[in-house]
Amino acid sequence: MNPIVKSISQEFLRTDLPDFKAGDRVTVHYKIKEGNKERIQQFQGDVIQRRNSGIDETFTVRKMSNGVGVERIFPINSPYIDKIEVNRRGLVRRARIFYLRQLKGKAARIKERRV
Repeated sequence: MNPIVKSISQEFLRTDLPDFKAGDRVTVHYKIKEGNKERIQQFQGDVIQRRNSGIDETFTVRKMSNGVGVERIFPINSPYIDKIEVNRRGLVRRARIFYLRQLKGKAARIKERRV
């Protein structure tokens, strides 16, 4: 990366978020604007991937809602993310766990990592 671009993008990187990786269950507190009001919505699910690095890093969270899988992609450095809570650490052997999409019920559980 160009050193000039790197130095400029350092200002916008967030350092207040916890460390998490694929397999972890997280709750993302996301700010929603509706007209002139603003509220915080929570999205809880399993992180299935983290992608890129630096200013354009994103992560994908998957949850089951009424038997339907819902995935949402969040930019790490978004000003709309209020906070991220790590609810539990998962034990997986892959950086991208897309195989969860084919699994249902108890087979889709992720083992907990002992700390």
